[in-house]
Amino acid sequence: MNYTNENGVLKIFFSGRIDSANADALEKEISEIRAANAHNALVVDADDLEYISSAGLRIVLRLKKAEADFCVINANSEVYDIFEMTGFTEMIEVKKAYRRITLDGAEVIGQGANGKVYRINADTIVKVYLNPDSLCDIQRERDLAKKAFVLGIPTAISYDIVRVGEGFGTVFECLNAKSIAKLIAEEPDKLDYYLDFYVDLLKKIHSTVVKEGDMPDMKEVAVKWAEFDQEYLPKETGDKLLALVKAVPKDNHMIHGDYHLKNVMMQDGEALLIDMDTLCVGNPVFELGSMFNAYEGFSSLDYSVSASFLGIPHELAVEVWHKSLERYIGSCDKAKFTEAEDRAKIVGFMRLLRRSIRRGGLNDEKMKKEIDLYKEQLISLVAKVDSLV
Repeated sequence: MNYTNENGVLKIFFSGRIDSANADALEKEISEIRAANAHNALVVDADDLEYISSAGLRIVLRLKKAEADFCVINANSEVYDIFEMTGFTEMIEVKKAYRRITLDGAEVIGQGANGKVYRINADTIVKVYLNPDSLCDIQRERDLAKKAFVLGIPTAISYDIVRVGEGFGTVFECLNAKSIAKLIAEEPDKLDYYLDFYVDLLKKIHSTVVKEGDMPDMKEVAVKWAEFDQEYLPKETGDKLLALVKAVPKDNHMIHGDYHLKNVMMQDGEALLIDMDTLCVGNPVFELGSMFNAYEGFSSLDYSVSASFLGIPHELAVEVWHKSLERYIGSCDKAKFTEAEDRAKIVGFMRLLRRSIRRGGLNDEKMKKEIDLYKEQLISLVAKVDSLV
């Protein structure tokens, strides 16, 4: 019997098989270990456990009753199924072990603030979170994706959680799918064809009503952006910006929060949504603001950003943004386009200003230029509009 005792956590490692033949000896040894090691919590690590019988389960149950803080970790699929079928997972915290994968040579097909998306093979992709302690984030994204799927949004199906190095990833089934970004890069002459799918899916998302409280409210986040920026803008601009954001009506329609060409896949003539951790509710202007950033805002002073982020030239990224917005508002009228774009730009530059300042931009010459540009844009744009809606 191996064990460790660190910082008041006594960890006992089970291995092999536990059945009626060895259960009594095992329980005696566990009692001796517990008596000899002062501890505040007991953890059973089942990483090497192959099988546990009812006799072993009774040992686990008695440990649960004897310990104020107790759990089982790293149970493989077979062992976890035994705990689950017998109802132990309802009484005891049992954490499943995750299979390990390597991504050597895997294609990066997308990257966001929280992680990277890799293609493992023709059938599957995996999103690897940048934060190594990301299980809660993964579960949150899976829950959001499930809610979207139930509401009729075509999404890639998440079916597994895996270990990647020291971190975690979630695996999606995406049979022979390619991102619209890659398809447009390969077939620029079919831009309009793919944008029809892209915008139709966006409209479907924005027409979907979400139950109150099921997804975060984007307006609450945007108000915090405006409150932060207020300190760094002229008083008149800062006050009006905050008032504009606060005046946006509450809206329970779904928005993706990070909608761009790399987060939409084409599979068998259907557009599928991926990277669901930003799903929320709110007015479409918040979505349009993030879209503007993806195609123009982030590359305002460096056009190479479009190529590295989206995999397409800056000129094509701008064309994607303009044609997408025209399709979305249903008009090629220049005045209507400008009116809609100005509102999206306010949301976009508001977010970028906060982002650059929080990343230490006030003390960096290159980022100071970005900050000055964002401030100039906000001063000009906020003066022109009376509503963000």
